[in-house]
Amino acid sequence: MAMTHSIEDEAVATEAVDIGTLLKENAALLEEKASLRDRLLRALAEAENTRRQAGRTAEEARRFAIADFARELLIVIDNLQRTIDAADGQGPSTRENATLIEGVQATLRVLLQTLERFGVRRIQALGERFDPNLHEAVMEVDDPAQAPGTVTQVVEDGYTIHGRLLRPARVVVSKRRVPSEPEFEDNDLGSGWAAGSATGPDG
Repeated sequence: MAMTHSIEDEAVATEAVDIGTLLKENAALLEEKASLRDRLLRALAEAENTRRQAGRTAEEARRFAIADFARELLIVIDNLQRTIDAADGQGPSTRENATLIEGVQATLRVLLQTLERFGVRRIQALGERFDPNLHEAVMEVDDPAQAPGTVTQVVEDGYTIHGRLLRPARVVVSKRRVPSEPEFEDNDLGSGWAAGSATGPDG
C-alpha cells in the first residue's frame, strides 16, 4: 500500500513539473508573440511611410517637371514684352504696325495663360518690400517718396511655379536712409574753444 502511495506521489510530482515547464514555455511564447507583433506593426508603419513618401516624390516630380521648359519660355515672354514696350514708346503707328502689336499682345496673353495653368505665376514686385527670396536687386536709388527697401522699378519680371521660385524679379530698390551726423564748421569749434579759454578755469 505504501508502494502505491509512493508511485502516485511521483506521478503527481512529475505532472506538477510538466505544468510548470508548460507555463514557462507559454510565457516565452507570449513574449515572442508580442515581440513579433511589435516588429510587424513597425514594418507596416515603415511600409506606409515609404508609400506616402514615394507618392509625394512622384507628385512633386509631376508638378515641377516643366520647370526647365517654363524657364526657357520666359525668355520668349521677355522678348514679346520688350517688343510691346518699344512699340508703345514710338507714339502713333500705322494700321499695319498696330495690327502687328495686337498680334504680339495676343501671343503674350496666351503664353501667360498657358503657363498659369501649369502653376507658373508672375511675381508682383513693384511697390512691394524687397524680399531676397523673390527679388534680385540690381540697383539702389534715392527716392524720398518711397520707404527704404521698397521696389521702385522692375527691370525684369520674376516668376514662381507652384509657389516655388522659378526666376527672381530683377528690381531697383530705394536706399535705406542712414541718419546723418551733425556737421560743425571750423569757425564754430574755434569760437567755442576761445570762449572757454577766456572764462578761465574759475568760470
